[in-house]
Amino acid sequence: MSAVPTLKTLFDLSGQTALITGGSRGLGLQIAEALGEFGAHVVITARKQDELTAAVEHLSALGVTATAIAADLGKPDEPARVVEAIAAQGLSVEILVNNAGTSWGSATEEMPLDAWNKLMALNLTAPFLLSQLVAKQWMLPKGYGRIVNIASVEGLMGHHARMIGTIAYNTSKGGLINFTRALAAEWGRRGITVNAVAPGYFPSKMTTYVLDHFEKDLVDDTPRGELGGPADLKGAALLFATRAGAHITGQILVVDGGASVI
Repeated sequence: MSAVPTLKTLFDLSGQTALITGGSRGLGLQIAEALGEFGAHVVITARKQDELTAAVEHLSALGVTATAIAADLGKPDEPARVVEAIAAQGLSVEILVNNAGTSWGSATEEMPLDAWNKLMALNLTAPFLLSQLVAKQWMLPKGYGRIVNIASVEGLMGHHARMIGTIAYNTSKGGLINFTRALAAEWGRRGITVNAVAPGYFPSKMTTYVLDHFEKDLVDDTPRGELGGPADLKGAALLFATRAGAHITGQILVVDGGASVI
């Protein structure tokens, strides 16, 4: 009988590269910290070079090997440029975290088509293109890969009528959830797991407006009595990104302090 790997071995990411989109701040940076702590070379993308520079400095101070590529993934040619840039560094991507996203608050009847298209391009089309490109370049030839999509509880439910409408965001995240399931079913026998984390409300630039107006209500409606914190996504992302999660695929893990159960 072959030896059973230790947990340290299963969670070890040494020698692997993790591409994390939207990794310069917020949830993406939190995930970069986690994967880097366990040995991954972290490549982060975001639109703003100054934020990327600050994030790389932050990660380096934690002992994480990190590099950055400035990119606007809402543009259809940018995912391919990112993949080419990583290949040019002599790296191969074993872990893809599709985290970059945006939102738009508006009553549905007033929402501009341009805003709808912008959200779909970044929140749904970019994960498709990156998953396709990264898999073709590295994961499928090697028969190994981990894809982690950052969805949202908003993709699993309707939006509360008291709050400003977010029809495009909810729709895109709902699409990302079923994208996760469909891709997991297709690539499961080819060594690639595909899972999603669905966070509840965490303080971030994207949630500033909602929290400014509804933070007390959201906290009151959360069994744990608090919003997500700076380490609360790390464990979920790490599990899905490592060999420890080898037999988990097509799953959606809600990280919301229990808010969605009541």
